[in-house]
Amino acid sequence: MFYRDTWVEVDLDRIAENVSNIKRHAGFENLYAVVKANAYGHGDVEVARAALDAGANMLAVAFLDEALNLRREIRDVPVLVMGPIRPADIAVAAEQNIDVTAHDLNWIEAAAGYQGVPANVHLKIDSGMHRIGVTNAESFAKACSMLDAETNLNLIGLFTHFATADGCVDHYQNQIDKVKAITADTDLSRFKYVHQSNSAALLRHPQQTAANGGRLGISMYGLAPSDEFELPCELKQAFSLHSRITQVKRLKAGDKVGYGATFEAEEDMLVGVMPIGYADGWLRYHQNRPVEINGKEYPIVGRVCMDQTMIRVDESVCVGDQVSLINDNITVDNAAQDLGTINYEIVCSISDRVPRVYKRGGETVSVRNDRFK
Repeated sequence: MFYRDTWVEVDLDRIAENVSNIKRHAGFENLYAVVKANAYGHGDVEVARAALDAGANMLAVAFLDEALNLRREIRDVPVLVMGPIRPADIAVAAEQNIDVTAHDLNWIEAAAGYQGVPANVHLKIDSGMHRIGVTNAESFAKACSMLDAETNLNLIGLFTHFATADGCVDHYQNQIDKVKAITADTDLSRFKYVHQSNSAALLRHPQQTAANGGRLGISMYGLAPSDEFELPCELKQAFSLHSRITQVKRLKAGDKVGYGATFEAEEDMLVGVMPIGYADGWLRYHQNRPVEINGKEYPIVGRVCMDQTMIRVDESVCVGDQVSLINDNITVDNAAQDLGTINYEIVCSISDRVPRVYKRGGETVSVRNDRFK
C-alpha cells in the first residue's frame, strides 16, 4: 500500500526471461543472481525469487547487511557477500549460511583462529580490475595454504572480476591469462565454485574452461552492460517509473517556474505538477528531459524540486493523468545517455521513498513500500 501517486513498476516476467535466456546462452551450471544495491533499485527479495525460479541457483550481494536482509525471506539458497566483511563478523555470516570473501592476506591473518560455526569462503583474485583481491601466484598460494589450515573456514570458491568484458578484448584476455598464471600450480577442481563472468562476459565471452559459474547483474534487469558489442539475445527492460498529475495551472508570458526562476514562459502556457523530485532519485539533471502522458511526450520545465517536478503540458492533460518518466519509450538507456551517465546509475538512484509494484502477466502481484510497512 502507498499513499503518494509515484511508483516504480517491476516486470518480474521480464526478469525471469532475461535470466533464462542468458543462462542458456552462457551454459554455466552455476549462476549467481546479483541483487546488491536492492537489486539495482528493483527490490532484492522480489527479484531474487524471480531469478531463482528462472534458473539462477545462487545469490550475490555487496556487503553483509544486504545478505542478512535476504536471509530473512530466502533460507535455502547460497548467498555470497562479494565485498570484504570485518573478520569479527564472520560468525554472523556463518550462522546464517552466508558465504564470505577473503580478499587479501591481512584479512585471512585477522580471521585465523576463528572458532564459530564453520564459514564458507571464496577467495578473490585481482586479475586487473585493481579493486580487491590477491594479485600474484605467491599471495594466492599463501592464501590457499592459510585458509586450508583453518578448521572452521572452508575454502569453497574462487572468483575474479573483469574490467572490460564489454569493451577492450585485449585487457579482458590479459585478465584471463593472469588468472591462469596465478592459479597455474593449483588444481581448480578443488574449488566447488569458480566464477569469473559478469553480465558482459556472460553475454560476450560465454566460454571459459576454468569456470563453472558466472554472476548475472545488470543484464538480468534487461539493461545492456554497454553498447560496444552486439547482444546475443534480447534484453527486456523490467523497470518503469510513474507518477500522476496533481495540479494543472495556467501561466502568462513572462511567468517563471521553480527555484532560481530558471524557466520563463515565452507565451501563455499550461504547467502540470507531479509528486516526484530529487529526494526520490529523480535528480535535478533531468530538467528539460521528456516524460510521457497519454502517449505524448512533454518536457520538464524549471528545476526539479525535492518532492515535486513541473512539466509543460497542453489542454489534453488533466489532474490524475499518469505520467511515465521511464518506460519502454523513454528508456533507462535514454535517461542515461541524456544525463551523460550509465544505466546502472539511473535505476540505482531511485530511492526507497518510491514504492515498487511487482507485476506478472500484466497484473500486480505484490507491492513493496519501504517507507510504510
